[in-house]
Amino acid sequence: MSSDTAATPVTSSEVPPPSPHTQKQLVVAVFCGASSGTSPAHLEAARSLAHALHHHNATLIYGGGTTGVMGEIAKTLVSLSGPQSVHGIIPEPLLGLERPRASGGEDERIYGPKTIVDTMHTRKALMAKEVAEGGPGSGFVALSGGFGTLDELFEMTTWNQLGIHAGGLVAFNVDNYYDDLFAFIKKSVPAGFITPANSGILVEARDVEEVMTQLKEYKLSENRLQLKWDQK
Repeated sequence: MSSDTAATPVTSSEVPPPSPHTQKQLVVAVFCGASSGTSPAHLEAARSLAHALHHHNATLIYGGGTTGVMGEIAKTLVSLSGPQSVHGIIPEPLLGLERPRASGGEDERIYGPKTIVDTMHTRKALMAKEVAEGGPGSGFVALSGGFGTLDELFEMTTWNQLGIHAGGLVAFNVDNYYDDLFAFIKKSVPAGFITPANSGILVEARDVEEVMTQLKEYKLSENRLQLKWDQK
C-alpha cells in the first residue's frame, strides 16, 4: 500500500471474519501513545514488542504517528523487517500533531506507509478489518498510552463482546501501568456490570513473550454475543 493513501470509510458492520481456509500472516494492531511517557520502560517495551513481531514475521497495524511510543514501535520494526511490515492509519486532522514534518518523519522508509482517513472511527474500523483478515493469533495489543489508547482498546474489547470481531485483546502492563485498569475490571464483576466470563476478554501480559503467547492462545468468552452485524 502506497504512502498517503486515502481510504473509503468503513463501518464496524463491515469488519469480516477471518477465513478458516487460508493460512495467512500474523497481523497485530497496536494501540499506544503519541507521547513517550516519563519512564524509559515504555519506549523499551515498544522496541521489545517490535523485535517479537519481527521474530514472528508479523505485520504491525498502528495509529500512523511518528512520535512517542507509536513512532518507536514503527521505526524499530521497519528497521528490522522493512517498510512493508508496518501500516499506519491516521485521521487527517492528526497529521500535524502525530506525524509532524521533521527529521524524516514523513518518510515511509523509516516508519512505513500510511493511510489517511477522515475520522477516528474509520481508523479503528480499518485496523480491525486488517486484523480480521490476518492469520491465526492476530489481534490487538495495548502498549502504554492515554485517553486515545483506552478509547481504542475498550472499543475493540466491546466489539469482541458483541461478536463484531474475534481477535485477541492484550494489555501489555509495562511497569505496572495497567494495574488499576485490571482492578477496575475485577471490581466490575461483583458489581454486576461485567460477567465473570467476559472479564477475560481483555487479558494481561507483563512481558513481550507473554504478549505473543496470549495472542496465540487467546480464547473467546463463552458469553460473547453472536449477533448478525453483516445484515442490514
